[in-house]
Amino acid sequence: MRLSEISRGVRLLLGQIQRCGSGVASKHTARCLSQAAARPEPTPEENEAVSPNFVNRNPRNLEQMALAVKDRGWKTTWPHQQFYHRLMFSRSQHHVTAEVFSCTSPVPVLSCSTKEWAVKKELASTSGVVACQAVGEVLAHRCHQAGITRMVYRAIPWTYRSDAVQAFRAAMKQGGVILSEPRRKYIGT
Repeated sequence: MRLSEISRGVRLLLGQIQRCGSGVASKHTARCLSQAAARPEPTPEENEAVSPNFVNRNPRNLEQMALAVKDRGWKTTWPHQQFYHRLMFSRSQHHVTAEVFSCTSPVPVLSCSTKEWAVKKELASTSGVVACQAVGEVLAHRCHQAGITRMVYRAIPWTYRSDAVQAFRAAMKQGGVILSEPRRKYIGT
């Protein structure tokens, strides 16, 4: 009995397909003749409506508008903890290193050093004034690629006036990086 029911179902289906192909319409073949429903055109009011629920998906948006909270830290700590991004520049006898730290992470976000082969092969000396300038230029380019245009740089006071530090700062500024951050704006509630 089951086989006869299956064959009867197949015969009905084949009959519907044949009727659909020949153009004969019946209530059983509505699925065959259906077409995609036309979409109504949106009215200008619907098209220009703004959703009341807006979610900002850019995590750095508040930081760029100077509205994000800066961790104040303790007043006795040095260097100060009030920053979104901090630039640390260090020189040793053999190499120059510059790193950009985020306020939320102890791991550098960006770094550049004369230990990198791409920088080292272009320099005669990896610890001179020219090396500091080259590291500044490369780091400024990397900062622009990452979208970081402002950061805090507080040089150690007794090394600030050296030619190497001044060359590094000048290269960063020429690269378009501003070495100070805007003051935090406080919005009244």
